[in-house]
Amino acid sequence: MSSTAQIGVTGLAVMGSNLARNFARNGFTVAVHNRTVAKTTALVEEFGHEGSFVAAESAKEFVDALERPRRLIIMVKAGDPTDAVIHEFAPLLEPGDVIIDGGNAHFEDTRRREKELREQGIHFVGAGISGGEEGALLGPSIMPGGSAESYRSLGPMLEKIAAKAKDGTPCVSHVGPDGAGHFVKMVHNGIEYADMQLIAEAYHLLRDVAGYSPARIAETFREWNRGRLDSYLIEITAEVLAHVDAETGRPFVDVVADAAEQKGTGRWTVQIALDLGVPVSGIAEAVFARAVSGHTDLRKAARGL
Repeated sequence: MSSTAQIGVTGLAVMGSNLARNFARNGFTVAVHNRTVAKTTALVEEFGHEGSFVAAESAKEFVDALERPRRLIIMVKAGDPTDAVIHEFAPLLEPGDVIIDGGNAHFEDTRRREKELREQGIHFVGAGISGGEEGALLGPSIMPGGSAESYRSLGPMLEKIAAKAKDGTPCVSHVGPDGAGHFVKMVHNGIEYADMQLIAEAYHLLRDVAGYSPARIAETFREWNRGRLDSYLIEITAEVLAHVDAETGRPFVDVVADAAEQKGTGRWTVQIALDLGVPVSGIAEAVFARAVSGHTDLRKAARGL
């Protein structure tokens, strides 16, 4: 396979697929690869009209499709799956090539991987990507770490696909060496945990103290969203509170299970803050609130006290 793609994406779940489409929509030729070939084929068949894709069935085909210095983005689950992909691709790469991990890896894992690959002459960039599935497609905020040299190769491409501020500035910046990108993303997520807990507590006060209905709270949040509190989180909270369950006719918020899950980045933020002696009590309480929400049996028992 000839070298034609300027960047590659391996791991074609929704985030990886949308990121690949974003690059293609912005004029880049994108090599795409997935452990199961069917996902690669489906992506190219469904979205091939959006831009230029090169479908690769094997790791070697994928690497061979990339222009030098090769730039490949890993979009798989954090932890062992990421290590497995790195170990599969690293022997096929050359000094000067760049591997980008776009998942929510722990920054210490990123530091370890960066050191190991640097010894082989390969650049490793841990890049926090914010904006979810929609952001990956339409323009995420990107927080790349790694060497300054790797950013010189990668930065112009990231700046093109990133979200843009009101003045047109791309929402991407080289935030520091080795694990800095994933550290910044971790703290970003921790702050978001606290924001969501504040919204939940505002809902609690309006519902249980002021006696507002979910529909009225939704309208209150919409009013807030037209002012200084304008944010995506306020916007989607209003949408959820206004939604009515089709089967029961009740507010959806009264039907859905109220146990909040978490991926770990908020907890990591609190743990490193404790290690560094940095007070982040708002984030810590938000993490604990999520933990409490998962103990449904204990919560039911406590209601009778």
